[in-house]
Amino acid sequence: MTESTQDRAAGALEGLRVLDLTRILAGPLCTMMLGDMGADVIKIEPPGNGDDTRTWGPPFAGGESAYFLGVNRNKRSMTLNMAVPAGQEILARLIRDSDVLVENFKVGTLEKWGFGNDWLEAHAPRVIRCSITGYGSVGPKAGLPGYDFILQAESGLMSICGDPNGEPMKYGVAIVDVCTGLLACNSILGALHARSRTGEGQHVEVSLFDSSLAMLANVASNYLVSGRDARRFGNGHPNIVPYTAYPVADGMIAVAVGNDAQFAKFAALLGQPEWAGDSRYARNPDRVANRDSLDAAISDRLKTASAEVWLERLNASGIPCGRINSVAQALTDPHTLARDMVRTVQHPTAGEMKTLGIPFRFSDTPPSVRRAPPTLGQHTEEILRDMVGFPNDRIAALRTERVI
Repeated sequence: MTESTQDRAAGALEGLRVLDLTRILAGPLCTMMLGDMGADVIKIEPPGNGDDTRTWGPPFAGGESAYFLGVNRNKRSMTLNMAVPAGQEILARLIRDSDVLVENFKVGTLEKWGFGNDWLEAHAPRVIRCSITGYGSVGPKAGLPGYDFILQAESGLMSICGDPNGEPMKYGVAIVDVCTGLLACNSILGALHARSRTGEGQHVEVSLFDSSLAMLANVASNYLVSGRDARRFGNGHPNIVPYTAYPVADGMIAVAVGNDAQFAKFAALLGQPEWAGDSRYARNPDRVANRDSLDAAISDRLKTASAEVWLERLNASGIPCGRINSVAQALTDPHTLARDMVRTVQHPTAGEMKTLGIPFRFSDTPPSVRRAPPTLGQHTEEILRDMVGFPNDRIAALRTERVI
C-alpha cells in the first residue's frame, strides 16, 4: 500500500523529537521505529558522505543503497560537522529542543565535545540520552568499537549455529545489531515513561556485547543450570524433539512438535502410532536423548510425499509446520501482503520504492510510514530555519565554511 499523510491519526509518539546521531544499523533501526510510532526524527550526518551505509551496495535505487533505505524512513536528514565549534553550537540548540538523543559514538566522544551527562543535566534535564556502544562504558573492553560479526563470535552465538559436524556459523542477518536496536528502542520508551512520572531525563546504555549474551536466552540458562556447554544442533532444538527441518520429496519443511500429545498425533499421521508408546520416544526427555534415531525415522517417512501434501496434512492435524521459503517467497507471500508488511513510498530520487512494513500495531495511535528515507542533508536548511532560527545568509555562510 502507498502511505498518505492525509487524515492520518496521530502516532503514539506524536509531538516527541528524536535527535539521531547514529549510523550503520542498530541505532538507525532504533530511531526508525521511534519515527514509525510518530516521533519527529532528525538524523544528523557528517557533510560529504553521510551515514556509511549510504554507499553499502549494490543494490542501489536512485543513488541510495538498499541497506540505507531499509532502516532510515520517517526521518529528516541534516548535515553537520559536530567536531567544530560552530557545529557544536548548533548541536547544543538541537539537543535542548529534543526529547531523546540517540548516539552510537565511541565512548567519550560526546564528552569530548562538551555534551556529557553533566551538560545534559544542566542544560537539557528532560532529554533522554541513549548510548549504543560495542562493549559498554565499564569493563576490560569498554571503549572498544563493536561489530556485529565479532560479537556473534565472542558471545557464543556462532558456536551454536551451523551443522553439528561443521564450522560455527554466523546468522544471515546482522542479528546482534538488530536486537540491540530493538532493546535500545524498548529502553527509550521505558525512560520516557519514567520521565512522565519524574519530569527528568536519564542516560540509557545499550551495548552489542550485553545484547548478544542476552540473545542466548534458554541456551545460556541451560549452561548456567547444568554446567554443560552448549553445542550445535543444526536446525534442531537443544530442548525439544522433533523440532527441526526435514527433507520431503520436493524440498524441505520445518516441523515443531512442542509436547507429548502433539507427538502422538504426529506419529499417527506418519503411520507410526506405536512411537507414542515407545520408551525411547514417549516423553520429550526420551526423544531428546534419542534424537538421532527419531529424526532419521521421521525423515524416511516424510520423504515419501511432497511439501504441499505434508503441510496440508500437518496443518489439518494441528501440528506446527511451515515451508522453508526463500526471502523472495516470504516477501511475496499472500499473508505478508495482507499484513501490509511490504509498503510503497515515494522517494525523491528513487521514485516509487518498496520498503518493509511496520511489525507492530496500535488500535488508537497507529504507526505510519510518513517519510521516505531522506537524501543526504535533504532537510538541513529547513531545520536550521525552523528549529534553530537561522536566516538564509547565516545558513549560506555555514555551507561555505563546510559546517553543514
